[in-house]
Amino acid sequence: MTMQFVDPDNYEKQLDAKKMQFNEQFATFNLPELEVFASPNTHYRMRSEFRVWHEGDDLYYIMFDQQTKQKIRVDQFPPASQLINDVMSPLIEQIKVNKTLRFKLFQIEFLSTLSGEILVSLLYHKQLDDLWQAEAEKLKATLSKQFNINFIGRAKKQKFLLDKEYVVESLPVDGQTLIYQQVENSFTQPNAMISIKMLEWAIDCTRNSQGDLLELYCGNGNFSIALAKNFDKVLATEIAKPSVHSAQYNIAENKVDNLTIIRMSAEDFTQAINKEREFTRLEGIDLDEYQCNTIFVDPSRAGLDDETVKMVQTYDNILYISCNPDTLEANMQVFNETHNVERFALFDQFPYTHHTEAGVYLKSKKCVK
Repeated sequence: MTMQFVDPDNYEKQLDAKKMQFNEQFATFNLPELEVFASPNTHYRMRSEFRVWHEGDDLYYIMFDQQTKQKIRVDQFPPASQLINDVMSPLIEQIKVNKTLRFKLFQIEFLSTLSGEILVSLLYHKQLDDLWQAEAEKLKATLSKQFNINFIGRAKKQKFLLDKEYVVESLPVDGQTLIYQQVENSFTQPNAMISIKMLEWAIDCTRNSQGDLLELYCGNGNFSIALAKNFDKVLATEIAKPSVHSAQYNIAENKVDNLTIIRMSAEDFTQAINKEREFTRLEGIDLDEYQCNTIFVDPSRAGLDDETVKMVQTYDNILYISCNPDTLEANMQVFNETHNVERFALFDQFPYTHHTEAGVYLKSKKCVK
């Protein structure tokens, strides 16, 4: 049996419900008309993970029903990319007949791209050895005849790379192709088509900008690389080492020469820019050289902390991507004292769930003529 996770016939209905909820939640603000960006109604997730169920000689993917906790066999998964669906069946059939690869295997994770690469992580409740690696190499050779595929083996305190731990995505954005390294187990936008729409919306909001851009929580440089062409210089911060490494790779691949990444938290950067503390990692970087009058933030579900909100308020232009309407609303209550909302958008990053992604572009009231 294949579980029906999506309902394409009712996609527009569920999107309309999100639009209504957004308009109601933010009704107290003086907002422009909500811009709504729809997702593909199937095959929109570029990454997925499944538990593996052993039943005699059989082996298959399962997911657990969130309400009943019952296991459900999953032979195909409509939310996942077409590439993930194409790989699922031949992969499990190859593993099923290989004692070394199937023994103690409990989870399989997929990371795919629009550009045709797919990375598969096999997770085990056993230690991996040279025999496992040899069999995994054979598996890769077999499936590579059909797919641009790579494998990672994971066990407790073990990580086996057959080649590399990332895929390279190519996204058509605003008339150019942007290259992004996406590392296994690091954050990447799960819905590639919505990611393109978010990047293009952000570019449109900041087109013809004057001065420099500061970005907090830049991840692998997803937004800062796309936005760099709209600004003289871009300064971006990120705390996670793998993301900073990917950002540097992406800067080079996209030949961006006006973007600098600093590895530090938003909280530390706030103290640095307010000259409350000095940081050795800022050696060689003169913050006074930057004329950042636009700030971009894409925080976690917790939103911005109070001190960062105060710092963000000092910028003429605020571009805010939010994955949590509740914390966005709380932050906007403060921003409303000093800024007007120029653009407001809903991105349906996670169809058929209650989750929504928002975009807000604000301008300082003192800059309004």
